[in-house]
Amino acid sequence: MGGSAPRRDRHLPVETTSFVDRRGELTEGRELLARARLVTLTGPGGVGKTRLAARIAARVERGFADGVRLVQLAGLHDPALVPVAAADALGLHDHSCRPPLDALIEQVRDRRLLLVLDNCEHLLGACAELAAALLHGTTGIRVLTTSRHRLGLTEEHLLEVRPLPVPDPDGDLSDAEGYPALALFADRAAAVVPGFRLTAANRPAVARLCRRLDGLPLAIELAAVRMRVLGVEQLLERLDDRYRLLTAGSSAALPRHQTLRAAVDWSHELCTEQEQLVWARASVLAGSFDARTAEAVCADGERVASHEVLEAVAGLVDKSVLSREEGPDGVRFRLLDTLRHYGLDRFGRRDGEEAAARRRQRDWMQRRAAESERAWFGPGQREIVSRLRADQDSLRAALDFSLTEPGEELAGLRLAGTLWFYWHACGAPREGRYWLERALTACPGPTRERARALWIAGLLAGSQEDLTSGRRRAEEARDLARSLGDEAEAAHAEYVIGVLRLFNDDLTGALEHFRATVARGRVPGQHLSMVGLDRVELACALGFLGRADEAVAVCVETRRLCEEHGEEWVLSYVQRMLALAHSVKRDWERAERHAQDALRLKLAVRDVIGIGLTLDLLAQTAARLGAFERAAVLVGGSDRVWADVDRFRWGSQALGATRLESESRAREVLGAAAFERSYRCGGSLGLARAVGYAVGEETAERPPAQGAPPHAEGPADAVRLTRRESEVAQLVALGLANQQIADRLVIARRTAEGHVERILSKLGFSNRSQIAAWVTAQR
Repeated sequence: MGGSAPRRDRHLPVETTSFVDRRGELTEGRELLARARLVTLTGPGGVGKTRLAARIAARVERGFADGVRLVQLAGLHDPALVPVAAADALGLHDHSCRPPLDALIEQVRDRRLLLVLDNCEHLLGACAELAAALLHGTTGIRVLTTSRHRLGLTEEHLLEVRPLPVPDPDGDLSDAEGYPALALFADRAAAVVPGFRLTAANRPAVARLCRRLDGLPLAIELAAVRMRVLGVEQLLERLDDRYRLLTAGSSAALPRHQTLRAAVDWSHELCTEQEQLVWARASVLAGSFDARTAEAVCADGERVASHEVLEAVAGLVDKSVLSREEGPDGVRFRLLDTLRHYGLDRFGRRDGEEAAARRRQRDWMQRRAAESERAWFGPGQREIVSRLRADQDSLRAALDFSLTEPGEELAGLRLAGTLWFYWHACGAPREGRYWLERALTACPGPTRERARALWIAGLLAGSQEDLTSGRRRAEEARDLARSLGDEAEAAHAEYVIGVLRLFNDDLTGALEHFRATVARGRVPGQHLSMVGLDRVELACALGFLGRADEAVAVCVETRRLCEEHGEEWVLSYVQRMLALAHSVKRDWERAERHAQDALRLKLAVRDVIGIGLTLDLLAQTAARLGAFERAAVLVGGSDRVWADVDRFRWGSQALGATRLESESRAREVLGAAAFERSYRCGGSLGLARAVGYAVGEETAERPPAQGAPPHAEGPADAVRLTRRESEVAQLVALGLANQQIADRLVIARRTAEGHVERILSKLGFSNRSQIAAWVTAQR
């Protein structure tokens, strides 16, 4: 149900090493979250804030119906991207031109979830703004942050994460195993020296070593790795030498900073020259990265060759500088944020080294994006989506470098344009628009790259208020491409112009437009996806105009093209168009089969918008086939998916009418109470389970009836709305947004919002879809 359906998604990092007991902090963190909506874990670098936050989140997740979501900010540098990254972690796919923070709050207003913001210290202002907006704009969201500094909000409760306690080396060590610092050292040492354990003989030295390291977990782990070649006493002796050298040179440094710096400096000095270079160069890689990326960024053909990079990476993994983790395409690596900043600091001592590494990183991301674009209309789409999602932080870093480094702006525009299929097909429209707008502003000259960026910006327009400007962008792209003699980009822009005509319900104009583009055929350089989509939209226009047989013929031809190339994304839309055409012919069983085939494909590439559209269609077919309980479940599941995109379905009359028809038929047969139970059941399914139910591979258990829900038969039936409220309710049922209602009734938007809120309150409803259903039931 549009925003509050139970869906326990964790999205927390997988622990690859054991977690040393922090019972006190775990208990305190849980208690703080029970009574406060904003909790910040503070402490020095390397103290274990991220691991503790993940553990606390895992312990409390059962209390959040909509799950736990993690926003990793270590690789983010632009404050403007903080709400975008949060929306991405929350699975939101907003297409509107509203400010991203406003859109995010609107979409999660009814959710009950825990949002974990990790590594906020370099983005304090933006993180504080996000947290404040969530606290003031929602009632069911709590925020857990990790930061070296507090956010500074009055609602913030702090939990200081202290170093691990260490016993007195000269005291009673009979119960030393109960000290987490010693347990951590023993655990990590046993990983490199099988069989190592704490004994009466080594406890004093281990305790002295952990005390010298101030109980900092990162410092202890780095030291324990050296047990491969040194004993505990040797470790302690050499660390003391390192520590004296550091403090002699910088007595003003904070003790714990000195300690961590001593441990990291020592680890750095024990690396080979090539490992040190790879460490520094890998520090420009935000997030995780694979071996090919490491080779492309860290090898320069002079000081480090490609084959030497992998040897250095293996050495850095052995020394716990790099962590190893499983990724969608195999093994990936990650630099802990503290060690990444250390590597960047080492770069400061080498003129031009950092810029050269960032340029190599950008060029590699451009090559990877171009390879992915070339392969997009083919059999590897699922892998492409997974790889680009895993590379998201690196893509952001490459774009940011290009748009901030003088002389690199055109390369940034090129990269943003190459990723058109990722922004459009993989649910990242908001971020795509952000980078495209920045790049277009930085590169006003008449270039092929600009023509491409303009039509992509038009393609990513997805709200009623944005369609006009989107079409202007696409027309500007077409004209610029023609002036440059670039037929392919002009053809791509023509596709966008036609789609926006279709979105604006200009069905006849869209039909003529796509007839012409399909008749023209493929032009040199035109992406095959666009060739297929031209045909898909032609079939769509034919279907909406009732010309079902013609639509089926177009789809059959397009399906053949997709199958020849092993393509799935365009094929999923072909299957949906076949379902639409057969629904026009009232062949509901065949329409259902095609829609189910479309859903399976769409889930594979995580096409959230396509899933929402197809669930709407399947709800209609279920109602037409007399499966009214199934229709109610599918309406609930579809509304839940659309809540992550646009719960009003962009104000489209056609889309709104399909949904309302399904609900009214099911509600009339089932009755309000039974419909609401099935509807809530559909809303409780996550994306994958909703698709599984729709294709017949998953069952949906109805929640037990625990009395009538607050929005079922009782209260709403007895409510009387004022004349103006009735007018507003009718317009809500038509799918109009608040601004459109205000324009229609010649009132202020704030007044319209007030009417909608009062209607929701009077009827005991939680979302506008229920108002629409109630209006339909009153007719």
